[in-house]
Amino acid sequence: MHKFFEVKNLSKKYNKRIILNDISFYVNEGEFLSILGSSGCGKTTLLRILIGLEKPTSGNVFLEGTDITNYHPSKRKMGIVFQNYALFQNMKVIDNIIYPLRVKTKMSKEECYEEAIKLLRLVNMETEKDKYPSQLSGGQRQRVAILRTLALKPEIILFDEPMSALDADNRLVLRKEL
Repeated sequence: MHKFFEVKNLSKKYNKRIILNDISFYVNEGEFLSILGSSGCGKTTLLRILIGLEKPTSGNVFLEGTDITNYHPSKRKMGIVFQNYALFQNMKVIDNIIYPLRVKTKMSKEECYEEAIKLLRLVNMETEKDKYPSQLSGGQRQRVAILRTLALKPEIILFDEPMSALDADNRLVLRKEL
């Protein structure tokens, strides 16, 4: 195993307030890493830096030995599922999953649709495909957000409270798939 993903001496300050102070860790290929801490300790800030939505005050982020600290989020080969799900409220479930496929791949409309249906089947939600997010439970919305990220097959997936709204059975299914 080799260091697939690495964070070296990462720090983040807002004004004079230290949010992250000299964080270092690595993840080998195929491993899972969970970051635990109390509310407000900087977990979400760390994820936003890793995905490229924020810049660290100091330190570096590496993917397979390449420093990606200053890469645009679209160049990082990562996906993220936010705690608030960030679903398009004006789009049906199926369209929320198809959207990133249409934007970021060369798949046809039909291929995107088939891929989205395949993902929905994983979590027994194909019958919900024509509903809007507002018509879903919290756990269902969370599953759609996770599926939308999985659709792009990123090398790394970051989760901010990914399974908090899921029941035990769906947690097991998604853990296995991930």
